[in-house]
Amino acid sequence: MSSNPRPSLYLAPSVNTTTVVTTTTTTTTYAPIQLPPVPTPSSPKDPKQYPLFNATLPRSLREFPLVFPGGARATFHDGELGEQEMQEEESIVEGKGWKMVKRDELEPRKEVGLAEAIERYGRKRSYSNENMMEGIEAIPGLITNTPPRKKAKSHPPPINTINTAAPPSPLPSPHGSPPPESIWPSAPPSGHSSPQPQAQAPIQPDLSLTTLLALPSLLSHFSNLPAPLQSHVLLTFLRHSPLSVLRTLHSVLTPTLARDFLTLLPAELVSLILSFLPFPDLARASRVSKSWRAIIDSDPVLWRDLLKSTRIWFGHDSEIAFSDAIMARRRRQGLPAPNSLPLPHPYKILFKSRHLTHTRWVTNQEPKRLTFPAHGRSVVTCLIFSHGRIISASDDHSIHVYSPVTGTLIRSLDGHDGGVWALAATKNTLVSGSTDRTVRIWDLETGRCTHVFGGHTSTVRCLAIVKPEMINYENEHGIMVREKWPKRPLIVTGSRDHSLRVWTLPRPGDEEYRCYGADDTEVDPSEEDVDDNPYHKLHLEGHDHAVRALAARGRTLVSGSYDCTVRIWDIITGDCKWVLVGHTQKVYSVVLDIDRNLACSGSMDGTVRVWDLSTGQCQHVLAGHTSLVGLLGLSPSYLVSAAADSTLRVWDPDTGELRHTLAAHSGAITCFQHDEFKVLSGSDGTLKMWDIRDGTQVRDLLTGIVGVWQVVFEGRWCVAASNRMDSTVLDVWDFGDDEDDEWEGEPPGGMYDEESDYDDEEEEEEDLARTQAEVDAMDQDLDGVPSDAEFVDADQDQYIGGTDDEDSPNVRSAVWRALSLSTTDAEESMKASTSSASHHRHRSSARTRSQRETGAPPLAGPSEPQLRMLPSADETPTRPRTRNAGHRRRWQP
Repeated sequence: MSSNPRPSLYLAPSVNTTTVVTTTTTTTTYAPIQLPPVPTPSSPKDPKQYPLFNATLPRSLREFPLVFPGGARATFHDGELGEQEMQEEESIVEGKGWKMVKRDELEPRKEVGLAEAIERYGRKRSYSNENMMEGIEAIPGLITNTPPRKKAKSHPPPINTINTAAPPSPLPSPHGSPPPESIWPSAPPSGHSSPQPQAQAPIQPDLSLTTLLALPSLLSHFSNLPAPLQSHVLLTFLRHSPLSVLRTLHSVLTPTLARDFLTLLPAELVSLILSFLPFPDLARASRVSKSWRAIIDSDPVLWRDLLKSTRIWFGHDSEIAFSDAIMARRRRQGLPAPNSLPLPHPYKILFKSRHLTHTRWVTNQEPKRLTFPAHGRSVVTCLIFSHGRIISASDDHSIHVYSPVTGTLIRSLDGHDGGVWALAATKNTLVSGSTDRTVRIWDLETGRCTHVFGGHTSTVRCLAIVKPEMINYENEHGIMVREKWPKRPLIVTGSRDHSLRVWTLPRPGDEEYRCYGADDTEVDPSEEDVDDNPYHKLHLEGHDHAVRALAARGRTLVSGSYDCTVRIWDIITGDCKWVLVGHTQKVYSVVLDIDRNLACSGSMDGTVRVWDLSTGQCQHVLAGHTSLVGLLGLSPSYLVSAAADSTLRVWDPDTGELRHTLAAHSGAITCFQHDEFKVLSGSDGTLKMWDIRDGTQVRDLLTGIVGVWQVVFEGRWCVAASNRMDSTVLDVWDFGDDEDDEWEGEPPGGMYDEESDYDDEEEEEEDLARTQAEVDAMDQDLDGVPSDAEFVDADQDQYIGGTDDEDSPNVRSAVWRALSLSTTDAEESMKASTSSASHHRHRSSARTRSQRETGAPPLAGPSEPQLRMLPSADETPTRPRTRNAGHRRRWQP
């Protein structure tokens, strides 16, 4: 488009009919009449001061028809229309291989200028029989001897536009007025004879054409008027305009003069203004325009305040963890795409997700439900929901992966020789622990078992994956620092062999490793020499009985044991920092809160204890349960305990105050999970949902079944494993709608799988090399000391009955030989151990198995240390136990 488009007047073709011998109709098409252009301003117009100068006018004002006296028709174009707009094509009727064309398309159209047309109509014909007038087709077969036409004497001078068309102006000619332009053709010449009576000029000027010709001059006059007079003139015109004209002007002025205050005000004021709107109004405002949506969606302060005002801001870094996970996912996916709208702030997604979690689980009375069989008649021992997959483990030795949408079995992970009692997953990696005393690593994409770790001599009862995260910890100089620990993901396993082990989680693509006896059911994997396993890091010994529960974050590991104690470990160095003494019976459950720096434990003595990890002291003893507290759950605002007395109790983890007692079950609680809105608990053939904020029962999700084994939920999904009619089934509920795509679930514990776990791999390798060098300097082929008598049992005890069936006849077991020690041997071993205690106190090697007898951590409570039986002189710490390697078979990848 040119900077100064010139308006034009398009005359409609004229039709002239002349009867000679036959009637011939001639259609004349005229070239556009170029009207005088609007003068270009001497200086560029400021868009803020002249908002309409570059505004796009509606089509009705840029192109409209005119009718002149005598019936001549024309169409006005303001010159801003494009070529395609000016030549509007009618709909073309066509088909495959053919097209109907208009008559004008058959022959090239010849356009006649206006001046030439007037000359044609004004010329005098030489003879009276002017049957061969110019513009009239000759009649075929008619022979005439008409002499040639005489030439016109001369062309008259052109008539000035101002003199012929524009009315005389009483105002002086303003500066910048355009020079007079001659566009009107000369009058017909005076010849020997007058033109034919039927010949008329194609257009006769009237007020419309006069106004168009005088518009540049009028505009020049108007531009030099003072602003009040300009307003007066325009208002006078508007007062004399009909309603249709006012409506047309209104359609142009309203969008041009409208101001988008959200895009003009500072961001702080915009955030303050929007903070007064409730969530439904914000949702409607975000649909006004793209700019409003971008402003509202990307304002973190707005959504943070909205989270707090609606009481769904939980604190304790849960919101930061969610935001980091969303941003990590976007970086991995390459979002936002170039030239696209800005993505909403994670706090906006968090608000929507929590709002849906709070409302849909209560208001959606008929969620979509899917029920399908699983694991035959076996007990479901573990159930997790990870990345849109249901993963269940059973005492039938199998692990199944299901789709929550269709219920189809995606993968069946077979390999364990015993019941699977521990599961943990991260991304596409699954870790499982079994009564066969092995730890297996699975690829969930392919279903392959990539690694098999041996070393435990009894059932692997509990495990956890520890992912790198930023934590505050006290370094060796006593200074609190904030760093990412561990440097790469770790696996921590707890066993009935009284110990825990720390392993490096293999990365996808790492060299596969299978322990001794992994593929041979007749070989005991406990004979594995962990020195050969490159993924083994630490062997943590200290408990005097089976390790029943553990929890780990950062550098901190909490373990609960049947020896009635809770131990706090540093999983990087292997040091036991605290032995928490206070429970009088077996510890069945532990939870860890690194933000508050506390741990909680539940015991068979019916109490829950809250421990301060910085001092090792018991902060609160939560009493109230009358039986075994077998399950604990911790969220930012609530600590929930479930016991065999058929009740659940909701506590304040900061003060230890009892908030609610959830009592509606008639049997021991077998499973539960909670978040900041609800509690789901299973027992005695029912699955109930509670409102955790007021302690009321919301609904029953399952009734009339034999028992509920496990329950998990995340976001819109809920999965429960139960037993009915002597078979095991999985029930899946979807509380969302088709429009809830942005409903993001928050995993229990606030640990997400979006961040890369290997950013600090090089630093970790350097630390590992440095640590290994220190260990090699101290290590003198020391080997571990086995306990007096340890059993390899399947953990079949269901604590909810208040029983501990360690020696059940249906449990697969194998007994280590007890070491017979004489008094002399024991004394010698004691001396050897005492003399080397100071040297081995801080060992933290992947090959360490030594017993920390004399270097025991401080006891957090009155307790007498108990000496364990020491090995014979042939197996003292300075003389490692020898193994018969002749029969060992190592799998080579």
